[in-house]
Amino acid sequence: MNVTDAESEIMTTLWDKSPRTVDEIIAEVGPRKAWGDATIKTLINRLLKKKAIKSEPIEGRRRYSPLLARADYVQSQSQDLLDRLFDGELAPLVAHFAQHRSLKPEEVERIRKIIGGLGEDV
Repeated sequence: MNVTDAESEIMTTLWDKSPRTVDEIIAEVGPRKAWGDATIKTLINRLLKKKAIKSEPIEGRRRYSPLLARADYVQSQSQDLLDRLFDGELAPLVAHFAQHRSLKPEEVERIRKIIGGLGEDV
């Protein structure tokens, strides 16, 4: 499922707390992104059409909840990043960050532990 960057702002709000009404979503996202009500409502409708969120009446008001799990979204976005920038390979991504960003010793150790544990499940 393709969720745009703008739509992900709505998703993040719903992942943090749901169900939420349109007014609650607007109150959360509007000031942060300087978006008007119509923009936010349009994004909500797009997400409904994509079946990324659901709408249900609760206590007389429409409330929205995510159908797309945050973990599934993160996996999809991560894979997309790898595919677009690093031909789907993880090693060049790690090398890029290691060469262009100062890694803290605890980050290096954590990466070593992750890599060391990869062979255990195979």
